[in-house]
Order: sequence, then C-alpha cells, then structure tokens
Amino acid sequence: MSKPHLTTTAGFSIQHLQFMDHHGELTQALPSTINHETLIKLYEAMALTRLFDKKAINLQRTGQLGTYPSCHGQEAIGAAVGHAMQASDVFFPYYRDHATFLLRGTPMSDILSYWGGDERGSANMENRASEDFPICVPIADQCLHAAGAAFAFQYRNQARAAVVTIGEGGTSEGDFYEAINLAGAWKLPLVLVINNNQWAISTPISEQTACKTIAQKAIAAGIEGVQVDGNDVIAVHHVMQHALEKARSGKGPTLIEALTYRICDHTTADDARRYIPQDEYHAAFEFEPLKRLRRYLEKNNLWSEEKEKNMLTQHAATLDTIVTKFLERPKAQITDMFDYLYAELPKQFHFQRRELEAEYG
Repeated sequence: MSKPHLTTTAGFSIQHLQFMDHHGELTQALPSTINHETLIKLYEAMALTRLFDKKAINLQRTGQLGTYPSCHGQEAIGAAVGHAMQASDVFFPYYRDHATFLLRGTPMSDILSYWGGDERGSANMENRASEDFPICVPIADQCLHAAGAAFAFQYRNQARAAVVTIGEGGTSEGDFYEAINLAGAWKLPLVLVINNNQWAISTPISEQTACKTIAQKAIAAGIEGVQVDGNDVIAVHHVMQHALEKARSGKGPTLIEALTYRICDHTTADDARRYIPQDEYHAAFEFEPLKRLRRYLEKNNLWSEEKEKNMLTQHAATLDTIVTKFLERPKAQITDMFDYLYAELPKQFHFQRRELEAEYG
C-alpha cells in the first residue's frame, strides 16, 4: 500500500491509497489482482449503475417511484465492493449501494420495487445465491447487524466476512461506535466501508466531526483504518481485497474511508443547490469515477467511442426490459405490511390484518 498519509498515536497510522488520478494516469503500478479485463468489467458495471440511477430518477419524477437516493459520482465504491466480495460473504447495505447490489445478483426490478414502496422488493432474498441483507434506510443500525453476523462466522469457524456500508454522516451515530468497538474487542471478521461523499444531507463534513479523517475513528476501536480515493475504483477494489482476506483469515476488522463527492441531490426529496457551493459542485465532476477510468482505458487502447456506444445501447435495452417488468408487476397487497414484516405474525395483529383484507380485498 502507499505511504501513510496521516500518522496517529498508539502506533496506528492512517494510509491514503490511490492508484489512478483524475487524469486517468497511474500514480503507482497496478496491483497484481487487477488486470485490464477486470477494469473493463468494473467500468461497464459503473456505467450500468449510472444509467439505472438516471432511469430511477425519471420514474420518480413521473410519479412511478417513491423517494429515491442517487449514487451519481459514487459508483466506484459500490462496484469495487461488489466485485471484491465472494459469494459466501454477506453484505449489509445502506441506501446508496445500487452498484454492489447489481454485482451481487439483486434483480434491478427488485431495487425499483423497494423504492416504489413494494415489500416484495426485499422479499426474494431466499431465492438468491447470497445471504445479503436488504436495503437499510435507518442510519447506522446495519453496522450492529453486520457485527452480529461477523461474530456468528467467527463462532462457527467459517472463513467468511461481513461487509457493511454507511455514509460519513452515519459515523456520528452511537450504533456505529458500538459496532466498531465490538469488532475490535472481539477481532471480528468485519469490513466497514464509509462512503465519505462530503455531505450528510445538507451538513458538510466540517460540521459533522472534528476528526481530520473518518478513517482515524478506527483508532478508538483498536482496528486498522484506511483512507482511499473513493473515485479510484482500482484503489477501492485493492483495499477491499486486502480487508476481506484479512477478515476471512481471522486477523480482524478494517475500517475503510472512501473519499468521493455527492454530485447529486441527497435523495429526490432534496435540492442540493440550496446548500452545496456551486463552484465546488461543478469542480467535482472533473474527479468523478467513470470519466477517470474511461480516460485510462482509452489511453491504453482498451476502449473507444464505438465500444461506448455499443455498451450504452445494450444497457439501455436491458433497462427498458427491467422497467417494463417493474411497471407490469401486479399491484402490491395492503396486507404485505404484515406478511413481510414478521416471520410469524403476532396474535395481536391478526384482527388488524383480517380487517384490512376485508376492506381492501
């Protein structure tokens, strides 16, 4: 890994990792685990995620989807996390992880269903190859769920890792600190990925914490903390592989801070123009991950305008099919709120369910 960026106390050091700058130039040699075929696959996954993102926003704007959180400009984090994980690992997402879901096999129509208020969007987990948890909107409690699963893997002597994602704003929550403290004390196979996109809704990072980095919060838990260029998919993938291998081999947890920038609204219920400085916002587009990786691929004769057009055409056709499937899905039943919440419905809710079913059919 690269040299430490910030030296801290008690023998810990926070490292800042980058392999490719925003011009598409390598800042150090590619890691042995990354080849050009992998880079093309990651680029295509990020491009599909961005198109999916735009499609979902259009659906929301036309009243066909509920409030939706974009991941525009942050696709490298999700793509790297999803590609680096093994099928046996378990993912505990927050709400901006569309790229990871796509690479982990979640049907895009299920993601749309979830944000359309349909419980069936999270109901098909048992039909997937992985045991990943569904989308989590409450802030930071997914970190505790992941720590619990990591303990189960450790208790069963299973070479598996629990991976949890969260925004930098969520690291101010007590659940986050409880999870990293437990992970450090018990040396759990847990990887925490913080998407530091600089804004916790409208609160800038400068008002969120006095820490110089989010990664150094790992020091209090006695675990490794790494800061990585979150717009460099190579760097995120590399540090993820290192953290996952460490977790599976019983060497404990890792906290990864991925630095990026949210070049979109917090959700479709937000207007980021009201609080993000516009010069800062427009400057961030020069550093976004797709533009960076495409520059590298083109400079190395691995990508062309023709390949770009063919990919976008293919992705568009795929998304049209997915959206059609989503829109044609039979309307959700009002009783779904009971049927998908509990494994076994408590007796006190039986009457309410029957009453709703009789009234709405």
